[in-house]
Amino acid sequence: MTRKTILITGCSTGIGYDAAHALHKRGWRVFATCRSQADCDRLISEGLESFPLDQSDTASMTAAVEETLSRTGGTLDALFNNAAFGFPAAVEDVPTDALRSIFETNLFGYHELTRQVIPIMRAQGHGRILNCSSVLGFAALKMRGAYNSTKFAMEGLTDTLRIEMRGTGIDVVLIQPGPITSKLRQNSIPHFEKWINWQASARKQEYEDKVLKRLYEDRGTDRFELPASAVSDKVWQALTDESPKARYKITTPTYLMAVLKRILPTRMTDWLIDRM
Repeated sequence: MTRKTILITGCSTGIGYDAAHALHKRGWRVFATCRSQADCDRLISEGLESFPLDQSDTASMTAAVEETLSRTGGTLDALFNNAAFGFPAAVEDVPTDALRSIFETNLFGYHELTRQVIPIMRAQGHGRILNCSSVLGFAALKMRGAYNSTKFAMEGLTDTLRIEMRGTGIDVVLIQPGPITSKLRQNSIPHFEKWINWQASARKQEYEDKVLKRLYEDRGTDRFELPASAVSDKVWQALTDESPKARYKITTPTYLMAVLKRILPTRMTDWLIDRM
């Protein structure tokens, strides 16, 4: 029996890394991509198939899709758009070029790669496209405006695509994690240091009291944080459910915020979030 195939982005650490290994163990043929060749080499040494894919580079995405098809004979069962980054900052302190940069990877890269894969899935009559969103894709937290905005935009784009793909055999799914053990915080440091002039901010004290401590200090596991395997379990469900849900939520905060957004007035929700 031919193994199911999936292309996953952002597999160097965290959610992508765990999902790649979990699906591989469950019998899927996994193409686990990373931005750097060094990370790809590490995954290859661990028994995975891996090659570079940079979601901010169209040529890199095209090459990765071509490499995938050359290995599968022209088919692909699933795509898991996962690669993303963030950085903490007040919206007023985020340069517009910084916002362009994060959208390039967190949204435009998803869109470009998805557009390249859809014709393959149309031709074969089936496929699943999973987009990794976040609780921050429908519930905004302060000091995360850049990341929030990419995930909110992704949810709108994904919802539209899901509706448009009805009747094609292609299912489109949102994965919505909350706090997950990963290197997202550590990986955000270079972007924060590149773009955010917090010393000149009107919120300088807030950065010193809260943001910098959370960013640079190892404070251990956050409350309600789950391992990346919790996401892998939902990815497996999204790939194997006969009729997949539109959204798969992971962690207590994601479920809680979904309920609060439905039952509370916006100003009351804002008040609660401001105290988190």
